[in-house]
Amino acid sequence: MATLSIPLSQNGFSRRFFSAKRPQIIYPFPHSLPRITCSATRNGAEPRENLPPCKHISTVACGLLAVWTLANTSPVIAASQRLPPLSTEPNRCERAFVGNTIGQANGVYDKPIDLRFCDYTNEKNQLKGKSLAAALMSEAKFDGADLSEVVMSKAYAVGASFKGVDFSNAVLDRVNFEKANLQGALFKNTVLSGSTFDNAQLQDAVFEDTIIGYIDLQKLCVNPTISPEGRAELGCR
Repeated sequence: MATLSIPLSQNGFSRRFFSAKRPQIIYPFPHSLPRITCSATRNGAEPRENLPPCKHISTVACGLLAVWTLANTSPVIAASQRLPPLSTEPNRCERAFVGNTIGQANGVYDKPIDLRFCDYTNEKNQLKGKSLAAALMSEAKFDGADLSEVVMSKAYAVGASFKGVDFSNAVLDRVNFEKANLQGALFKNTVLSGSTFDNAQLQDAVFEDTIIGYIDLQKLCVNPTISPEGRAELGCR
């Protein structure tokens, strides 16, 4: 039987996997990757040697397990984690008008979209329907902008301002809206699965036909700034 032993330095213990699970790539790999070693046994005997990765056992099986391991040890960006340095690209704010078309669902990209501190106040034409997967939006201003039909999978919008923004028919799954200002935002037929709104301002936000999971709904309903009308639309108890 082939096994894969993976020491995870961050937690100080090893895990032994016997089956592969579909990888979920969530963000670029950390600087230090876990060490992966493969070993093989025959007829229940103890391993005779530690083998180089994927040698003497199925290369495909070991490779799949290695991918699973790397993908699942990659961190999701949280407010407490260090962000990459602010991009020095002269026209980085204009990249929002082009968007990103690579790996929309998982927030995978060829080059990060860095929109931090950019100002898109009252932008009504150039952001609608764009893909901003994994975009860095902290401290950016989108007040009064039209973000209908945008795809913001795994965007980092901590401290950003979205006052009065139209998010109709948008896909906002796994977005970090911590401390964001979403007063008067319109979430009509909007996907909010996996998104977090810790300490966000949601006064007068409209949640009409919002698509959200039960657990995510319970977390959202804890926010005290949601109006009674908004709580009724969400079905908060």
